[in-house]
Amino acid sequence: MKCLLLALSVALVCGTQDIFVPQTGEGLDVQKVAGTWYSVAMAASDLALLSTQSAPLRLYVQELRPTAQGDMEIMVHRWEDSSCVQAKIFAEKTEVPAEFKINSLGDSKVHVLDTDYETFAFLCLENAAPTKQSLACQYLARTPKVDQVVMDQFSRAMKLLPIHIQMAFTPAQAEERCRV
Repeated sequence: MKCLLLALSVALVCGTQDIFVPQTGEGLDVQKVAGTWYSVAMAASDLALLSTQSAPLRLYVQELRPTAQGDMEIMVHRWEDSSCVQAKIFAEKTEVPAEFKINSLGDSKVHVLDTDYETFAFLCLENAAPTKQSLACQYLARTPKVDQVVMDQFSRAMKLLPIHIQMAFTPAQAEERCRV
């Protein structure tokens, strides 16, 4: 019996491979995040996710559009073939108020880590692929201006996650943000 209990405990500990994303937006009101947003800073668990202009998760959030069912459409821009293109990501609500599932990207989730609805939101995209898990997070603002207090808050939040790189965009780099 002791061996069975030990084996079960080891299996549970070793089998828990998901990236832990703390939820500070547990009481999220998805309707209040609606509207225009600007990507102010990005962070990722893997340099390749953000390192180049056309990197896979170098997405510039333009707008969050909650649906009547509580799901969310995320309008993004990204660089493809030296031009800025727009895309829509559909995120389906889950039982966790601040978590959304993205079926089009395999076993991916969007987490709203924190928001005050009026000035900032911290979002993370988690891709839990069987071969390699990845995490990319963004500090979104209602204006392209960087709020240093919120930037410091974002940096502190990223220290709790398996994030290795961070990038911040100043208003002078607005053209790199890929706005259509």
